[in-house]
Amino acid sequence: MLELSQSETDVPGETPGPAADTGRAVPLRPYLIAAVVLCALYFLYGYLRFSHFQSPSWDLGIFEQEVRAYAGFDAPVVDIKGPGFLILGDHFSPVVALLVPLYWIWPSAVALLFAQAALFAASAVIVGRTVQQMLGGRSGLCATVAYGLSWGLQEAVKADFHEIALAVPLLALVCRALLMERWRAVVLWSLPLVLVKEDLGVTVAVVGGLLALYGRRLQGFLLAAFGVVAFALTVLVLIPAASSAGEYDYWKKIEENGGQQVSLLDSVLGVFDSSVKLEMLVFLVGITAFMALRSPLILLVLPTIGWRLLSQDSNHWGMVWHYSAILMPVVFLAMADGIRRSRASKRPWLVSYANVAVPVAVAIAVTLTQHLPLRDLLRPETYRSDARTHAAEEALDAIPVGVRVETDITLMAHLTGDRTVYWVGGAPGTAPDVVAINLDFGWSRPIEDPVRYAEQLHPEAKYRITRRAGSFVVMERTTPVPGKG
Repeated sequence: MLELSQSETDVPGETPGPAADTGRAVPLRPYLIAAVVLCALYFLYGYLRFSHFQSPSWDLGIFEQEVRAYAGFDAPVVDIKGPGFLILGDHFSPVVALLVPLYWIWPSAVALLFAQAALFAASAVIVGRTVQQMLGGRSGLCATVAYGLSWGLQEAVKADFHEIALAVPLLALVCRALLMERWRAVVLWSLPLVLVKEDLGVTVAVVGGLLALYGRRLQGFLLAAFGVVAFALTVLVLIPAASSAGEYDYWKKIEENGGQQVSLLDSVLGVFDSSVKLEMLVFLVGITAFMALRSPLILLVLPTIGWRLLSQDSNHWGMVWHYSAILMPVVFLAMADGIRRSRASKRPWLVSYANVAVPVAVAIAVTLTQHLPLRDLLRPETYRSDARTHAAEEALDAIPVGVRVETDITLMAHLTGDRTVYWVGGAPGTAPDVVAINLDFGWSRPIEDPVRYAEQLHPEAKYRITRRAGSFVVMERTTPVPGKG
């Protein structure tokens, strides 16, 4: 069995402090096997949903358009958000360009699903091996299972690809470095976070605060200042400069509710006004058998939790979507630290509980999985293609490569690789070559006459149906592109 020392992910030349149990050599092979299994499970689930046209949102198509643009050495224009829309004016995630080499090899939205699965699995190796170094025994592999099955990661896999996939292993490395007292590594792993998403600058500032708490005051102050400046620069300067609206649009998530203005005081007072929010918070620490609460690392969840609870958008509150994925490495490594601290307690009951906390976390994770996405992999129907899937494939075959197509979420991520894709209703005046819609998509009003609907969207053009398969309708423009005769 391959044996590696505990410092393979740390910066060379640093000596760990006394709090880190660095005498334990931790085998790598079991964790690599666990990572391969987790990667396979994540990717299989994502691929099956993609191939069965079950994408839950337009985000996968958005990120493929972004990566495709980078791969062609073009500005990251995402037409799904609007013709010519520069995505850096929406969220600031230039680190997504790191996926370009994979996209050159595998130019498909599926490649992004694989990248996310691999990144999540890699973070499980970091978490598991760190836990074993700290706690010994078989705690590391147990923690790998609990972490790999955690609801935050499973829901993120269900939500298709998002940029936070790149932050998850980075945050695992940051937390590992803090626990191992590798101060330079803490700083170096923290810096790239500001390029993953704009709000993570605040998380970096909290990392700086933890450094100061652990006695590294100068490094902590400088890192905290860097995080605050990076956040302010991104949301006040860079994003507005790239946005056609000239502002950071997501302030409205806190300031507005259904078009009505909400004061900051009301937002603060409403932080715990929903059982959905409280449930999310309980399950966040509950998956660690509540041991994460005994570690200062738990402070790293506050920036993300803070903006989510202040948001007026209910999608941000609960346990679904991808928003909790970046919290998983934090709470699980906080759990390890909490257990380590509790084992030194003078309270016998706390010591006893700490000794069984990791198995308890595993039991919680396995139990919750009965109600989480990966449970579907045990259902035979998950692997079957139904009539809807075949109809969607027929519709795709009727859309020529290279055309400009306006469509809904159902077909979107399947088209972005080799067509110019617009969101239905989001590209007025473009007269796309093809309009393709799923009549069962869930429209506010049923679409009884698809051609009439297409021509209402684009009164400058005429359309005719070229393929109808089940609920899918493909319409082709019959008139010349306006302005080109």
